[in-house]
Amino acid sequence: MDDQTEAGEACGPDGCDILANATAATLSPTQEAAARIDIVSDAICPWCYIGKRHLEAALKMLALEGLDFSIHWNAFQLNPDMPAGGVERKEYRIAKFGSWERSQQLDARITQAAAGAGLEFHMEKLQRTPNTVDAHRLILLAGRVEPDARPGFQDEMMEAVFIAYFVEGRDIGDHQVLADCAASVGLDRDAVLGFLASDQGRDPVLRADTMARNAGVSGVPSFFLNGQGLFSGAVAPEAMADALRRAHKILTAQAA
Repeated sequence: MDDQTEAGEACGPDGCDILANATAATLSPTQEAAARIDIVSDAICPWCYIGKRHLEAALKMLALEGLDFSIHWNAFQLNPDMPAGGVERKEYRIAKFGSWERSQQLDARITQAAAGAGLEFHMEKLQRTPNTVDAHRLILLAGRVEPDARPGFQDEMMEAVFIAYFVEGRDIGDHQVLADCAASVGLDRDAVLGFLASDQGRDPVLRADTMARNAGVSGVPSFFLNGQGLFSGAVAPEAMADALRRAHKILTAQAA
């Protein structure tokens, strides 16, 4: 795969006001016949939601050329040491960025970028920075139960979680909030609460996080095609489409 990949704005250990390096990492290779896009992300990463919208626009362009892809979401924790119950956001952001004013400046910049992608962020509603393991467990569950009649079900769940956090300002570390997200896409709310009350899915989520780090992922979103690293960050839709088009051509030639 061509290592001259694109880079865009992403979230990393130092925050979400960085330019991520392009990734030439490799996830576990896929055996799927269809072209598979894996997105390594965190549910509290604003550039991941913006990148999702950019990818959707890119895929519409590629669909006109007869190119189709399946989408799969993979766990990454921006704050792996976050307490299970999360922390009060204002206090956390002041400690991380030096002042509340600086934090608000970053939020305003991200909100403006989101608006450019057709998203209406309400960062002012956020009260807590959550631990995201349970959100990732829910997204993993959606990938496992995806109905045959609804391809992209996991993507719908990711969208619901993003909406809960960035648009509605809800605490996605709260099981009741996550159950609401699940119910909004058609899963049984009580069954999801039972799942979240257990330890099911915890180890796979933590393994996925470790695998991404071992593969060289340090900023999210990071995008892979059939296991090969393409680009990091919320790059423009046209750049995404071009990178996917070129990578798909290479994979097709290799399979011939």
